Amino acid sequence: MKICDSIAYVGVNDHDIDLFEGQYDVRENGMSYNSYVVLGSDKVAVTDTVDAHFVDEWLANVEAALAGRTPDYLVVHHMEPDHSAGIAAFMERYPAAQVVASAAAFKMVVAYFGTDFADRKIVAKEGFELELGDRSLTFVGAPNVHWPEVLFSYDAADKTLFSADAFGKFDALDVEDPEGWACEARRYYFGIVGKFGKNVQAVLKKAAALDIERICPLHGPVLDENLGYYLGLYNTWSSYEPEDEGVTIAYSSVYGNTRAAALALADALKGRGVAVSTFDLARDDMAKAVEDAFRYDRLVLASITYAGSIFPHMSTFIHTLAEHAYQNRRVALIESGSWAPTAAKVMRAELEQMKGIEVADTVVTVRGALDDASRAQIEALADELAAPARAE
Repeated sequence: MKICDSIAYVGVNDHDIDLFEGQYDVRENGMSYNSYVVLGSDKVAVTDTVDAHFVDEWLANVEAALAGRTPDYLVVHHMEPDHSAGIAAFMERYPAAQVVASAAAFKMVVAYFGTDFADRKIVAKEGFELELGDRSLTFVGAPNVHWPEVLFSYDAADKTLFSADAFGKFDALDVEDPEGWACEARRYYFGIVGKFGKNVQAVLKKAAALDIERICPLHGPVLDENLGYYLGLYNTWSSYEPEDEGVTIAYSSVYGNTRAAALALADALKGRGVAVSTFDLARDDMAKAVEDAFRYDRLVLASITYAGSIFPHMSTFIHTLAEHAYQNRRVALIESGSWAPTAAKVMRAELEQMKGIEVADTVVTVRGALDDASRAQIEALADELAAPARAE
C-alpha cells in the first residue's frame, strides 16, 4: 500500500489472534502489525518487522514494495516480538543489509536471536541521522513508551513520524471501526502504555518541535489528517486528566443485590443528565472498564464483602487501575454484605494509595437486598456525584 511517493506500507493483518498480549480481547476485529519501506534516492530502509506467524507474508510484501531494489537498512524502533520476530529472516534474506537500533535494543536482539549481528549493526541514539540520499531518518529517543529500548524516527522530507507503539490501536486495517479511532486507541493506550504517562509527555514535547504531517504507528492506521486531535488526546491521556465528564460504574455481584444497587445508581445519574457506563467485572471486558475509568472524571466501585475483603474481580480491577497510575478522579463506593459489610473500608484503603483521588462522602451500604435506607443512600450519592467537583 502506497502511503506517499517514498513510503510504502508492508505490514500484515492478523485475524487469527484472540487475545493481544495474552489479555486484550481482539477476536472480533483482529490486529495489524505495521511495517514500512522508506525509499530514498540512494538507499532504502525497512522499518520494523511483524509477528512470527506472518514473517513470510511480510517478506513478500517487502519484496513487492522494493520493486527490484535491495534494502540497505532494517530499522528496529521497538523489540517487542510482534514487531521484531522477522529480524533474523530479513538479515538472512538480505545479507548486505545493516540493522539499526538502540543500544538497549541490541541487547534484546541477542536475547531473542543469539546474536546482535555485530558486523552489520548500527547503534542509533537521540539525534542520529540515517542518510538515504534525498532524505534521512532522524532518531528520537522514546524510552519506556512503552519498553526501554524504544526509538521514534522522523523523515523531514515527507514530514513523517514513525512512532513505534505510540498512537497505535487495536483492530486489523481491513476492518472499519464504527466507533472511530479513539475508542480502541484509548483501550490500547491505557492497557499498554498508560503507566508511562511521564515518558509519553516527554516524547510529546520532542514531537512538538517537529513539523509532522503524518504519523506511522506499529499498530492501527496511518494518521495523516487532523493530527491535532490525536496529539491532543495523547496529551490528555498521558497527563492523567479526564477526557470527558461522566461516571463509570464497575461492580462485582454474586446474587444480584450489588448489581441492583449499581444499576439503580446508574438510572438515578442518567435521570440527572449524567453520562454513565456500567461494567460487570466478572462478565464484561475489564480492559474496557479500565478504559472508561480513565476516560471519565468520576468512578463508582461497587463490591460485595467477600471473606472479609472484596470480591476477587474487584480486587483485580483496583490493582489494575493502580498499576496504570490511576489518579485525579472522584470515586464513590457501594458495599454489600449480609452480616458485616467491610468492602468500602477495603476499597477506600486501596484508593488512598493513589494520587489525587477524592472519595465521595456518601457510601451506599446494602445489607441483604435493597431497602428504603439503601435506596435513600443511592439518591444521596447520585446528588453528590451529579454536583460539581469541590474546589481545590
